[in-house]
Amino acid sequence: MLKLNERTPRLIEQICSVWEKSVRATHKFLSYGEIDEISKYVPEAVKNVPSLIVAEKDGIITAFMGINKNKLEMLFISPCEIGKGLGKKLLLYGINNYSVNELCVNEQNPNAIAFYNKMGFSVYKRSGTDEQGMPYPILYMRLKQHHI
Repeated sequence: MLKLNERTPRLIEQICSVWEKSVRATHKFLSYGEIDEISKYVPEAVKNVPSLIVAEKDGIITAFMGINKNKLEMLFISPCEIGKGLGKKLLLYGINNYSVNELCVNEQNPNAIAFYNKMGFSVYKRSGTDEQGMPYPILYMRLKQHHI
């Protein structure tokens, strides 16, 4: 894991590429046009998230997560790395080093929900729309206290 303080345009481009590939592979409820529209906001989100941690393989970014205080703001993994334990490794790093105990996930992304449940998170609230007011329900999850 590597925490990034300097966020160069090249780095942001690499992270956005991971984001796009990951979303296209996992967010089947979004159309390509919707993903293209959402992607316009990703560079700014990556630039502004207080803690940005990446995982690399052979010098290439394969996954990243963004953390704000104790909340996981983003966690995306290259499709070729999904299911190999990288998400677990990143999330445990966030829990152990940043006290991550909260996150949001799209209700229409059952694999992510199952992953977070397995990692000890449970739903405490639901919203019928996402942060942009779009009709994508969001589940708010917290880490169960006894899990750690």
